[in-house]
Amino acid sequence: MDTVTHHGRETAYRFSDRGGAGPTHLFVHGSGGTHAVWKSQFRLADETPVAALDLSGHGESEDVNADPGYEALSVYVDDVAAVVEETGASVLVGNSLGGAVALTAALERDVPLDGLVLAGTGARLRVLDDLLRWLSEDFERAVEFLHQPELLFADPDSEYTDFSRDAMRSVGRAVTERDFRTCHAFDVREDLERISTPALALVGEHDRLTPRRYHEYLAEEMPDCELGVVEDAAHLSMLERPEAFNVAVRDFVERRLGE
Repeated sequence: MDTVTHHGRETAYRFSDRGGAGPTHLFVHGSGGTHAVWKSQFRLADETPVAALDLSGHGESEDVNADPGYEALSVYVDDVAAVVEETGASVLVGNSLGGAVALTAALERDVPLDGLVLAGTGARLRVLDDLLRWLSEDFERAVEFLHQPELLFADPDSEYTDFSRDAMRSVGRAVTERDFRTCHAFDVREDLERISTPALALVGEHDRLTPRRYHEYLAEEMPDCELGVVEDAAHLSMLERPEAFNVAVRDFVERRLGE
């Protein structure tokens, strides 16, 4: 892992450049996750440089004392901006909370972006009241709830289910709760028309956490956004169906940015 120091803290990221000529992609994980959720996306590094970071308090990145909501979101955007500057990334790929971070970076920061991939996310990310309560009072119940069918994974017996559970437990209750409460407060529906960057709203076919209608809304309201679907997958389609996910990203970038 590489690190970049900014705002008095270190943000860790993984970077791979195997000589591809495409624009550098930076992958941003979701709530309770780490850069490892993107391990299959490093297969794209033969064609284009790839980076994936740990947001503050996740994985190997230092944490900060930030309240859930806009304060925590701003911290995460700072992390992304620092890694963008360090790696020259111009395509942001964000999942769930990571999509909120990518949208906020596009709206509020002077980050040079050529493309956005908004995967399993939305312009508003309300969280079930019960889940918020479990995250505070019964973390293990929250973890098990999220690993029911058609939430994080379409198939609860996916080979990645234990990997996902362990990652969330490793990040821990406090940071994971902060993430979900930050999602709960997120709402940029009134601002989408200001994002002119070419975008792909990519949804897992069976995702009930951020369903297809969230992505259709992004495609309808953003000036230059198209809809994509990863079949036989739910919220973590990049893990569950990595080849289909990578093909969707590759096709979008080649068609829209290859010129």
